[in-house]
Amino acid sequence: MGARKLSARLAPWLLAACVLLAAPALAYGVRDAQGRTVEFARVPQRIVSLLPSVTESLCALGACARLVGVDAFSNHPPEIAALPRLGKSSAPSVEAIVRLRPDVVLMGYSPPLMAQLAQFGIPVLALDAHDIAGMRAQWRTLDALLQQQRAEALNARLQDGVERVAQSARAHAGRSVYFEVDATPYAAGSTSFIGELLTRLGARNIVAPALGPFPRLSPEYVVRQNPQIIIHTPETPASAFVQRPGWRSIDAVRSGRICTLSTAEVDLVSRPGPRLDQAAAVLARCLALSDKP
Repeated sequence: MGARKLSARLAPWLLAACVLLAAPALAYGVRDAQGRTVEFARVPQRIVSLLPSVTESLCALGACARLVGVDAFSNHPPEIAALPRLGKSSAPSVEAIVRLRPDVVLMGYSPPLMAQLAQFGIPVLALDAHDIAGMRAQWRTLDALLQQQRAEALNARLQDGVERVAQSARAHAGRSVYFEVDATPYAAGSTSFIGELLTRLGARNIVAPALGPFPRLSPEYVVRQNPQIIIHTPETPASAFVQRPGWRSIDAVRSGRICTLSTAEVDLVSRPGPRLDQAAAVLARCLALSDKP
């Protein structure tokens, strides 16, 4: 009899507990890089990423299994190799995205594409990171989306890794560097993600901060700045620099201190993401050319 009375008293509490367990998670909002707050009824389980750095960051934050599709340039980590490719970040296939039934699409800011996806009721978070501060903010946004607290630990680990690389690179501190993004020539300025890493390693970027993160330079500007090291992508052969008018007089060209990055290394140094320490190591290798006799 006592057991029956106890069961009767507990029944309402047990019922309430069951209702709470069956109830959907409370809705929450996530603020993106454009200051938009996007509401979610539950934590997304099917995610499309249209930015390589975001793809890598999601995986580093433990959410690789939630990716159902990525852009054409997302190529790391290996776990995403079998995922559907949805086209270029700037012009993906909307039809292919819709077929995947994503809970959210993560992409750069593109009002026309965002409007198209909105017609199908697909939430979009606009993400953007051109420097290290933007990268950290992006991780915090992803943390908020995933309803977890892993971003700060990831940031701390990578900052420690970059500092270890910087300590080994201090022997080359003060060297002037020109990082050519393409032969136009566009350069990586000191306020870009690449430029910030070079500064952390003790290098001196020849591009004035006022020129912006990725300015187009005149060839004469580079000659006047006379960099001691040139870092460039594989699209431009190293032999091309000596053929440019006046460039034979540049210290880096005269001494042969020209560092050609591989395609994989370009991916590393151009993505503000969770391989920050590896990107720093690539740039440190190039700075070590200053030891070349």
